[in-house]
Amino acid sequence: MMALAIATANQISEVLKKAIRDKIKNYAPETKHMPFQYRLIGQKRYEMFSFVHSLNTTFGMSIWEQVAVILAQSTGYHAERQYELLGEIDDSTESLITQYHSELKNRKKDNLIPINKSSEIEQIRQSVKPGKPLKDDDSIIDLYVLIGGVNNYFDITAAKPNKKEFAAMKLKLLRWTGLKLSQEQNAQVFSRLAIPYNPYHPKKYNRWTLRGLYDLGGGEVLVGEEFWNYVGGANIYEDLLDVFQETGEELRPELDKKFAEFK
Repeated sequence: MMALAIATANQISEVLKKAIRDKIKNYAPETKHMPFQYRLIGQKRYEMFSFVHSLNTTFGMSIWEQVAVILAQSTGYHAERQYELLGEIDDSTESLITQYHSELKNRKKDNLIPINKSSEIEQIRQSVKPGKPLKDDDSIIDLYVLIGGVNNYFDITAAKPNKKEFAAMKLKLLRWTGLKLSQEQNAQVFSRLAIPYNPYHPKKYNRWTLRGLYDLGGGEVLVGEEFWNYVGGANIYEDLLDVFQETGEELRPELDKKFAEFK
């Protein structure tokens, strides 16, 4: 029995078809002269690679967010993409967050005491002062989902960020907590990292650059199936993969025609 409603599956399929067809119709390489790559790989081969890379970029920029919103809304959750979180973090709390973040980054590999996300949130809650609802450098959130009274703020990222990128995202998650609590000190808030798929499957996601920065046992980082099932409110992951496959089969002639241009 399909856990994903047919109407929801159709809605997701339409998002995918529109994104791919727009890319096929409007794609133009950003760089038209790459003499070293063309000589080494061949111009047409490189142009095909560039097109596929552009498709992947489209997923990172919008498709994951749109699909997540559809899934969350289909189960009755309030969800928005590119959500604007307003707030004002006072100097004392900003200093607390910055110092704590610096300590996390500089910890020795042999002294990585597990992170406690709930403790982080409570420290910020106890420190933050009421502020004005202002725009901030970190105001825009990839995905916002309200589940059971908990404000979930997701930063949707690529499958293999490096250590510097993971550290920057951790600071953003801490600041999101501060921004929300500056407006509503008793709010239930949980900022998270979402990684749409596990590149190490069937093994567990095991990116060493995560360690020492995130509460890996407390749901601060949701990878692949965990993420999609969480926002979808049920075990919908396999059904979601089927939607992608069926949509891909429908689009195959159009994609093949585009790929033929690079031969």
